[in-house]
Amino acid sequence: MAASDVPWLGPRIREERLKRGISLRGLARDVGVSASMISQIETAKSQPSVSTLYAITNALAVSIEDLFAVSDEAEPGALPRSRAAQQNGAATTVLEALGSFANDRLGPLVRPGHRPVLKLDSGVTWELLGKLPHHAVDFLLITYAPGGTSSSTGGLMRHPGSEYGYLLSGALTVTLGFERSTLRAGESISFDSTTPHSYRNDGTDPAVGVWFVVESDR
Repeated sequence: MAASDVPWLGPRIREERLKRGISLRGLARDVGVSASMISQIETAKSQPSVSTLYAITNALAVSIEDLFAVSDEAEPGALPRSRAAQQNGAATTVLEALGSFANDRLGPLVRPGHRPVLKLDSGVTWELLGKLPHHAVDFLLITYAPGGTSSSTGGLMRHPGSEYGYLLSGALTVTLGFERSTLRAGESISFDSTTPHSYRNDGTDPAVGVWFVVESDR
């Protein structure tokens, strides 16, 4: 599934904002960006950076997983995951059938073509690898293209929870507080996400890794 096939992020953000009675300017003020940028994100004219997306989820008090859950309002005419999978001839095993409940879980078996994909600003792609209901964990395959960065402005981000990452290939420059280091393939990292941090791919090859972001209680 290509990132362009899932243009639901903006409508989901708008849905959650309106549900909370927050104005466009109010959300922009809380996130620290312009109202025009929020409008462009909500209308799918642009995608947020990693840092901006986390700032939006903090301001709306929602999780990344909440935004991955496509609602009927966010994607008009969308089929529940189970029906869509059946129409594609994909729900052929018990494992896939068990994992086909939209907005509740993703898994237990998730094949590459069935992962929700989110292409963010600054050359970063997230793929949701799995989801269990009532568990605040983001289980992601992350890809930083050459030159990709978690913030288009070069700033650091912080958010509730903790992060655990394992790099499969490539290299990432990681800034954690006042320290900067290079995370290479086969190496891992874990830290409290409230520590200011950022990621950047200074190499010529994509940096690909598996990340768990464990969110704190809201």
